[in-house]
Amino acid sequence: MQRLLTASAAVLALAFAAGGASAQNFSDLARQDLQATHDALKANHPAAVVPGAASEAFRSWIDAGLQDALGKAGQVNSGESHAYLLRYYATGFRDSNIATRPTFEGASPFFATSWPGVATAWRNGQYVVSYVQPGVRGAPPLGAVVKSCNIQPIEEVAKAKLDRFEGDLTTEAGRVRTAPYLLWNRNNPMAGGVPSTCEFQVGRRTRDYTLSPQPATPANLEAAYRASVFTPGATKLSIEQVDGRPWVHVNSMEDNAGWDAFFAQVEAQVGTLRGAQGLVIDLRAADGDSANATARGYGLANRIWTPEFTVSRQPEAGQVTYRATPANRQWFADTLGRMQADPRFVQESAPVIEQTQAIVAAFDSAIAAGQPTFVMPGRPSVADTGAANPVQGKVVVLVDGGCTNGCLDTLDLLTRLPNVQLAGSATGVDSIFIEPTVQRLPSNYSDLSYGHKAWTTRQRGNNQGYVPAQGLTYTGNPTDEAAVRAWVGGLF
Repeated sequence: MQRLLTASAAVLALAFAAGGASAQNFSDLARQDLQATHDALKANHPAAVVPGAASEAFRSWIDAGLQDALGKAGQVNSGESHAYLLRYYATGFRDSNIATRPTFEGASPFFATSWPGVATAWRNGQYVVSYVQPGVRGAPPLGAVVKSCNIQPIEEVAKAKLDRFEGDLTTEAGRVRTAPYLLWNRNNPMAGGVPSTCEFQVGRRTRDYTLSPQPATPANLEAAYRASVFTPGATKLSIEQVDGRPWVHVNSMEDNAGWDAFFAQVEAQVGTLRGAQGLVIDLRAADGDSANATARGYGLANRIWTPEFTVSRQPEAGQVTYRATPANRQWFADTLGRMQADPRFVQESAPVIEQTQAIVAAFDSAIAAGQPTFVMPGRPSVADTGAANPVQGKVVVLVDGGCTNGCLDTLDLLTRLPNVQLAGSATGVDSIFIEPTVQRLPSNYSDLSYGHKAWTTRQRGNNQGYVPAQGLTYTGNPTDEAAVRAWVGGLF
């Protein structure tokens, strides 16, 4: 997705940020975009017409959430707060495939306008101090548990400040990713800044600490975040030897991660990867929002094992329900046009083109008949080919809350393969409303994306991820890489 802001729009954004009238302009733009988001989802999202429990959250939030968000629009006074309010409404659906993203370069994960020199992490069901900036006096010690801030229980503080604005606090992954921001001022006027006084439990005792806002430097904020949440380095795809066995890093599923070179590395070392010593497939932070993420995950499995071995173990696709609307049809028609305009794709992927043509034709038939939905069969299951398992050793697949969407699809396959153990911490979750389509909102400051078909027969349920079994759950500091590696080594 393009995330560029034109030069003229950038100038406009700066102009808006400069004066009192600009705040009103951003408030109006927020109201306009909220209404457009509501209308697009109500007109096109499958949950509006597909029955079942998976649609209940959508239906309960679509109108009530709009009114909730509109009630906050008067506080929107900048491009960043506009983005926060749209995210608040989108995240309220509790559907990871409904999202709004700014079309300009948004705030970094390491951004704050001020902070107390302290970061927190979500560990074992509590917010604990994970970082203290050197030189900050009177700060709570590392490991102290936050109990309250400004006399308000910390759970209420977290929900008001983080939930929907920064992430989905109904999920373990959402708790982990947003925890560093609990005490920070992230320039969200709807969430408040640095609290003045918080109560911390240190050992068996509790005491109040005064939190003084500190200058926020990018280096200190990045160090604080990285001490709180596992964050991969610059090289996210690689293979290294750890304790005598291969450790396959797949800490990203994004398009620009360097897949050609990585797959060449996998193919060159496949003999070692299949050895009796076993291997680790590290899917921590493997954000799978890319449209190609699932194919890449399957591509990795096919290279480590073989396509002949994995094909019969892939989960059955079952049936997919499409919402029959002109806008959803147009998405497929545009996609088909791009496929047909690419000579290489025409040569290599003719079956995909034929399938897409059939979907467009089904849209036409359903719309002409006035049908709100239609169903298409997915890929049928394949009988066991009898191919032998080429991987001789145990395979530990390491995950955390950063494993999302296409990464979860990959786990649907990997967890069905023999001698595979899932280890680490709870993954993200994703809904059965899949294959997001993207549209620009009226302000031109944000894009809306949402899944426009329902995988109603998916074997992994709606908003379900993976949680490692007892004995395979890591409860230590996830940012202590030496400790993580030692723990993983003990699983072999």
